[in-house]
Amino acid sequence: MSSQSRREFLLSASTAAAALTTAGRMRLWADQMPASGSVHAWSTFHDRRHARIDDLVWKPVEQVAANAILLNTATTKQEVLGFGAAMTDSACYVLSQMTPAEREPLMHDLFAPDEMALNVCRTCIGASDYSRSVYSFDDSPEPDIDLRKFSIDHDKAYILPMLREARQINSDLFLFSSPWSPPGWMKPNNSMLGGAMRKLSFPAYNQYFLRFLDAYRQQGVPIDAITVQNETDAEQEGRMPACLWSQEQEIEFVKSFLGPSLRKAGSPTKIWVLDHNYNLWGRAIDELSDPGAAEYIDGIAWHGYVGEPSAMSRVHDAFPAKSAYWTEGGPDISQPDYQTDWSKWSETFNDVLNNWARSITSWNLALDENGKPNIGPFSCGGVVTVNSVTHKVTLSGQYWAFAHYSRHVRRGARVFATDSLGGPAPTSQISHVGFRNPDGSHVVVLSNRGPESPVQLVHGSSALTLDLPADSVLTLVWA
Repeated sequence: MSSQSRREFLLSASTAAAALTTAGRMRLWADQMPASGSVHAWSTFHDRRHARIDDLVWKPVEQVAANAILLNTATTKQEVLGFGAAMTDSACYVLSQMTPAEREPLMHDLFAPDEMALNVCRTCIGASDYSRSVYSFDDSPEPDIDLRKFSIDHDKAYILPMLREARQINSDLFLFSSPWSPPGWMKPNNSMLGGAMRKLSFPAYNQYFLRFLDAYRQQGVPIDAITVQNETDAEQEGRMPACLWSQEQEIEFVKSFLGPSLRKAGSPTKIWVLDHNYNLWGRAIDELSDPGAAEYIDGIAWHGYVGEPSAMSRVHDAFPAKSAYWTEGGPDISQPDYQTDWSKWSETFNDVLNNWARSITSWNLALDENGKPNIGPFSCGGVVTVNSVTHKVTLSGQYWAFAHYSRHVRRGARVFATDSLGGPAPTSQISHVGFRNPDGSHVVVLSNRGPESPVQLVHGSSALTLDLPADSVLTLVWA
């Protein structure tokens, strides 16, 4: 076969394959019951912030657009746990500096089930980079293997009160906790800053986790899940609390210490591993490939700083019974679009949810106007900013992105398939995700990072046609 003939053959085969794929998607669409009735809509763009706009109405399909988005509500994927942010030492301190009269409306807005309804939040087991000081729950100049100095007194000042306040507003609050470092005496460098884990410390560290969970429970703040280590593969050059864990160490700690101990204690607390970036998907697969560890691992905690969210689908395809949770990623206070980057965050959230994540938890819930307190090297901002002098609250672009999900998608919702005939981004600047709530209602979130664009959504023999503004997020809800 000549090179020209070969190219023509490959092009023909590729075109035929694409046609078959499209035909299959169209059959799935056509087999569905048509949608009917009105569609409620909320939009964020320009000077609008999650603003209710005129209802839309499903109409019979006359022609399917070349870039139509097909909604296959019958093909459902993972169950949604929820949305939230990290209640770090810094975040809780910032909130605690507000008067009760100042803080009450903010906490109500963030956590009340009929408002933002944030319900999957992260806490830190000891200091993170977003703390006012470096501390653990067993600070000692010499090894304290019997944990005689163990104490959570540090957290009683403002962390535990803020957590109790949040849970009082939203009784469905799911809390997971992560350590940035074990106590320094458990590491060869004798410091919480950087360094690596020491296997000889496993027995004491196992008890440290158990004591933490018990102490928090006694304070009325049960922890629903824990990760073994925040960012297992990041030492941060000793600039902040951090700790390297080898893959083999994390496997051994889970299967021989933490997992059996939690089971023996009858603890409902789940174990998540990795708690790091997409590019470490191979490590996640290796850890789940160890049956002794996999027995105790509920799922993988993911960060979105390096790699692509499709890594979560790789791990899901290999281990479909294990869950994925997106546990960190937040705005940068130093960027000029801190208050307006909602479409960027919505596109990120759509990608995360379309790759099997059950939850999305941002980094710091609240920080001051300088992204403080912070003992680390990064310039993160809060989901909300609370001015350190006036206590005025500023809402980030990420906050407004969250509003399009957390205000409409309920715990127990199922992600359903949404399929663009025009291809995924970057072919299209429009991303999308769909949900079916436990009450049977449907939610679709659309993000447009490009110029104004017409959009057609097709459900069975019904369609919606609308113009999606530039740099916008749109939520649609129908029965």
